Amino acid sequence: MPAVFVHGIPDTHHVWDDLFDHLTRTDVIALALPGLGNPVPEGFTATKEEYVDWIIARLEEIGTPVDLVGHDWGSAFTVRVASLRPDLVRTWAGGDAAISPAFEWSPLSKIWQTPGVGEQWMAELDLAEFGEVALKANGVPAHRADETVSRMDATMKDSMLRLVRSGIHTGAEWEPGLANVTSPSLVFWGTDDQYQPVEYAAPLAKNVRATNVVLLDSGHWPQLQQPRDLAAALTRHWESVPG
Repeated sequence: MPAVFVHGIPDTHHVWDDLFDHLTRTDVIALALPGLGNPVPEGFTATKEEYVDWIIARLEEIGTPVDLVGHDWGSAFTVRVASLRPDLVRTWAGGDAAISPAFEWSPLSKIWQTPGVGEQWMAELDLAEFGEVALKANGVPAHRADETVSRMDATMKDSMLRLVRSGIHTGAEWEPGLANVTSPSLVFWGTDDQYQPVEYAAPLAKNVRATNVVLLDSGHWPQLQQPRDLAAALTRHWESVPG
């Protein structure tokens, strides 16, 4: 019964490393999503539905219900998994990802969602500047920001564009399914999240009937900015569920 962690963008699975240092349990798995610092399987086109199917396949391989945790797009993916395959999920925890038709995409996301414009933005991207302005200036530790931008190759850029374009209507498409989530749920969120406003934490928690909402003094990346506190909240969440 491992804990399985799923990252978002522009992160890699290493975004969880700092948090793992504060967990007492060692049965943790950080999934490395295709195209995001990792090879892309043949025929994989990096849509949100394909990522969900890929995660479901990994959980089926594990063979026992897991404690599923996601952040950013990883939160959206995992709560979708929990709604489609509750048999695979013992508990769910996620945050910093609105699942609401009312959500307004950030200016950067809108650039990525626009064909041609997104490709030009990626082609002209100064990775060092992106690391400073989009990551470090928003609370991402320098070592983690540097690791992230070092993996932003052509495959990762293309995968991010494909994902955000497939996800323009995620709120409308996936919010109704949240009623099917049956696993005990925890929502966590950075109170100063500049990309996914904290106002969307409560509606998500209500829709999945979360037993707890944890608001952390951080920006978009609480697992990097408050890893100890988030690890403690996750541990309490897991321990509150028998079995």
